[in-house]
Amino acid sequence: MKIIRAGAEHLDVVAPLFDAYRQFYKQQADLPAARRYIEQRLKGDDAVIFLALRTQNDGLGFVQLYPSLASIPMKPIWILYDLFVAPAARKSGVGRALMDRATQHARETGADSLILETASDNHAAQRLYESLGYKRDDVFYRYALSLSQVG
Repeated sequence: MKIIRAGAEHLDVVAPLFDAYRQFYKQQADLPAARRYIEQRLKGDDAVIFLALRTQNDGLGFVQLYPSLASIPMKPIWILYDLFVAPAARKSGVGRALMDRATQHARETGADSLILETASDNHAAQRLYESLGYKRDDVFYRYALSLSQVG
């Protein structure tokens, strides 16, 4: 297995993995839209995607990071928004390797922290995150305003 930073040339490997990731979270399959979204991220350079490969065209999983800023420490942070490992590659260290690469990237860019959230019933992911030293936030509440549902 090799972990690489995905570029435009990896679009056809990342897009199906991203579409499968969305389906994991109960979204309808939509490979053309997934492909457009990933293409925009790669062309716009507004996300960093690391891709786990078995071979040049055989993607095992990916992690997608978005840059942000933290006001209190006055440093950049990275939001780990997407982590997905293909079902056939699970329990083989792919998720851990992708998480390690994301952490390395955060350190290389001088970030204060790497933050993420996951579904409350995604126990496998929670075990991985906690084994890597992530701490569940019991101090702050997360709020969201869905702009598609507000008039």
